[in-house]
This record gives sequence, structure tokens and C-alpha cells, in this order.
Amino acid sequence: MHTCRNCNQSFQTELALELHRDTCKKGQLFCQVCGDRFREGEATQDGWHYECPSNECDGNGLQEDLYHVEDVRTATH
Repeated sequence: MHTCRNCNQSFQTELALELHRDTCKKGQLFCQVCGDRFREGEATQDGWHYECPSNECDGNGLQEDLYHVEDVRTATH
């Protein structure tokens, strides 16, 4: 079984998991450098290294410059 680390939904194959990651509602990221929101799949090629997909932005690193939208919402008032 392969499980999405964002929503904990399980899939039979790794391919199914990869396809799900592109549309996972809980997989949205927020860049604190430029303020853009985007899907997790747009920010990584290998699932380990993350950078803002905006050409004008240098934001990178999950939990450094890029945060899951859910985490940002719970941290603000």
C-alpha cells in the first residue's frame, strides 16, 4: 500500500499515489517569499527537494519557505 502523506488516503500502486498527489486538496503549498499558492506536484520533481515554481521567486525548502496551506491557516488568526 502507498499512502498520501497529506491526506492519509491509501493506494494500491505507486502510480496511483503519484496521480493523486497532483490533485490532492491537502497537498497545496504556500510560499512565504512571494505569497503564491500552488499544488505540491508543481514544487518538486523528486518528492524530496521543493522550490517555488514561480520564475521570479527564490523560495525553497518545505517548512523553510514553503508551507502546507493547512499549516498556515491553523497558525494565523
